[in-house]
Amino acid sequence: MGLTLNLYGEFSLLRDGEPVPLPASRKTRALLAFLVLTARPHRRERLCDLFWDRTDDPRAALRWSLSKLRPLINDQTRERLIADRERVSLAKVEAKGAAQLEESGGVDELIAAFDAIAGHPLDGLDLPDLAEYQAWLTSERTALERDRAVLAASIADHPVVAPDRALAFAKAALDANPYDRESASRVVRLLRRLGRDADADFREEEFISRFADAGMDWQAAPVEQPSAAPDTRRLLLEQTIRFQRASDGTVIAWASAGSGPPLVKAANWLTHLEFDWSSPVDGGQLRTFAEGHTLIRYDGRGNGLSDWDVPEISFDRMVEDLEVVVEAAGLDRFPLIGFSQGAAVAIEYAARHPERVSHIVLQGGFAAGWRVTGDKELIAEREAIQTLIKTQWGVDNAGLRQLVTSTFMPTATEEETVWFNEFQRKAASAENAIRFVEAFGTLDVRPRLSAVRAPTLVAHSSSDGIATMDEARELASHIPNARFLSLESSNHSLTDSEPATREFLDAALAFISED
Repeated sequence: MGLTLNLYGEFSLLRDGEPVPLPASRKTRALLAFLVLTARPHRRERLCDLFWDRTDDPRAALRWSLSKLRPLINDQTRERLIADRERVSLAKVEAKGAAQLEESGGVDELIAAFDAIAGHPLDGLDLPDLAEYQAWLTSERTALERDRAVLAASIADHPVVAPDRALAFAKAALDANPYDRESASRVVRLLRRLGRDADADFREEEFISRFADAGMDWQAAPVEQPSAAPDTRRLLLEQTIRFQRASDGTVIAWASAGSGPPLVKAANWLTHLEFDWSSPVDGGQLRTFAEGHTLIRYDGRGNGLSDWDVPEISFDRMVEDLEVVVEAAGLDRFPLIGFSQGAAVAIEYAARHPERVSHIVLQGGFAAGWRVTGDKELIAEREAIQTLIKTQWGVDNAGLRQLVTSTFMPTATEEETVWFNEFQRKAASAENAIRFVEAFGTLDVRPRLSAVRAPTLVAHSSSDGIATMDEARELASHIPNARFLSLESSNHSLTDSEPATREFLDAALAFISED
């Protein structure tokens, strides 16, 4: 039995080409679309946050929706909808859109395919009261419109399509993507081929004005544009998420994205393989690292897409999780990046496996935790934060998350602060947040610094409120031949909006490219 979802026009499910009646619940239909289009497992908590208000009983609502989808999706031979206690995933359902239709063959087939996708993408799936889902839906619709524009452009450029017919498809491509330089140029070129110079001149003036209003340059014969950094949606679609078990049975989620030589990032305080790409805090940094490299990341045990219900969260287990991911990825030799406590994980890994690590980049790192080197005041402060997490995190206290945010990045913009405040709740439970703080407080890799053999760059914010400059200098002075980079920032977690981040990225990329 073959299942296909039609993405254009009214959202529908086909079994062997025949329509399948969908549940009346719009949320259930929206859930089906989300599972198919994201094409990866999702935590139940994530789906509850996305589709149901917390004043309802979201877990019960999710179970009800899944019960309505199972008989439509599963059959006696295939279990496509898979739901365990933590995750929900959907496999082997084709989402038929323009990107697939473009491969259908000759020009007649392409035109027939284009005519078949004339409807509004993902029609009938709006949930206006659910802002995060609605933002995802809008993004998907925009992407589908652009896919349709690509199909229209391929028809317009086809050598056997007459110029007058090609012009209609060229205009359709431009309508779907009105600020695409090549689409605008295509319309002008076809008008001139048809001898309609006056129309071509008029459109040229229109396009020059349109692009100028958007702060863009345009000319009728544009020069070739330089390649841009990978965009968020493309990275999400191209990112491959896999799962690997550690020795204690904990499932670790890891992912690869981008292309080129491998670059590995050790996990740090609260990550999420999906949400991180769109982060206004550090999503731009990840996208930069994925440009020209295959970026390997993972969610540490206890947060993100990895198992939350885990027997142990400790520094040794954190290092083991990195070892598990490197083995699963089949890597021989690679540069390793560590932010915050991820720096200590990177140091320990490099000391254990000197033959595998070619370069190390550390930012915001420290060699020993607050329980090891902190004075009485610092220890009391961190223990107070643990108490607040224990009593308030679980009741959705935004003030507590704001305290953590302001400590990590005091100069963050309002957008960065709002995003990170909400992200913390989605990335980990209160119990695990406490366990993380304790594990970070007891780590100590000072005896291992001299065992590091890889060239190392230590970058640190000059006014970091989490790890001091003295701690950063200790790292750099005890790792053989390490380089030190001081950054003008007070943020422990560098944000995409500050100049220090660009300085760090330029230095890091230049460093790991050295022989």
